[in-house]
Amino acid sequence: MSIEKLARPEIVAMKPYSSARKEAPGKGILLNANESPWPLLPPEHADGSSLNRYPDPQPEELKQRLAGLYGVAAEQLLVTRGSDEGIDLLTRVFCRAGEDAILHCPPTFGMYRIAAQAQHAAIVAINRRSADFALDEEAVIKAVTTDERIKLVFLTSPNNPTGDVLGDRFLDHLLEVAEGRALVVLDEAYAEFSEHPSAADRVARHENLVVLRTLSKAWASAGLRCGTVIAQPAVIDLLRRVIAPYPLPSPVVSLALSMLEPSMLEQQAAMLQRIIGNKTTLLNLLQGRRFVRQVFSGEANFVLMRVDDADGLLSFCARRNVILRGFPSDPALRDCIRISVGSESDLEQLQSVLDEWETTL
Repeated sequence: MSIEKLARPEIVAMKPYSSARKEAPGKGILLNANESPWPLLPPEHADGSSLNRYPDPQPEELKQRLAGLYGVAAEQLLVTRGSDEGIDLLTRVFCRAGEDAILHCPPTFGMYRIAAQAQHAAIVAINRRSADFALDEEAVIKAVTTDERIKLVFLTSPNNPTGDVLGDRFLDHLLEVAEGRALVVLDEAYAEFSEHPSAADRVARHENLVVLRTLSKAWASAGLRCGTVIAQPAVIDLLRRVIAPYPLPSPVVSLALSMLEPSMLEQQAAMLQRIIGNKTTLLNLLQGRRFVRQVFSGEANFVLMRVDDADGLLSFCARRNVILRGFPSDPALRDCIRISVGSESDLEQLQSVLDEWETTL
């Protein structure tokens, strides 16, 4: 079945905007895009000599490097302003306002819900089990097979904030039952921290699978806002119809290319190993604490824990300049705190503050 049958008809029928840089490459005497002929920043300034020109809408060199990094074909890839833009584009393309729905499994990343609300799409929530936050796989399958409104199934692996990963057998079963009904969107923002293999290689076999990746986490580039949507070309084509003409600024493209130089691979691998080691340190310093009721170690660069007084502990730490993540507006996480894996000195300071907190109990 053509993937276009799942998309909004008006998007399928839309003639996408054709930018000047899309119609002609940025070479030669450029008099086609109403740009300034001169840069204001001096040439020695980073990318200063090119800021007067619009960037490539989908920089080919960056696409090739990302495709190599994720083991997919370049035509299966769309570069976006972080994963957030990919989530928003998918919702806009596949959900008709007031008619269609997304499915998500809270507690999970909140932008799936925000994107749906902004599009006036319904939200089907299959809550995780309260005791261990395990995914209710049976309920997800039932919802996808019975609720015809659902066009997007958002899943995160490893999940944020619980850190658990999606099983291959369940993913394959879900893709099978969702075929012709919905896209399965697997957000792999934290995949590099997990030993579980990425699902990106399944995209070639499943037209209804979309994988989201990002340089924000494991590539230490949260400030770049450089994300990737991996899907079959038919999905990529639909997303390109509504994406902004020039999503990534020239300095971002240049920095992303530098980040993905072969010489950086060794440094990135060393950084990952350091984070893994520091996560062990973090888990050890939480062990045996009287106020910690449960620890979810997960497979990401953070740890989730249930504590006796989440609000009190968060405030206590903040007053000592240690900032942790609480979830006061989420009933399922009301007594939980998420701690990112920090540097060695960060964790030493955290341990000192937790020791102090424990003496007050």
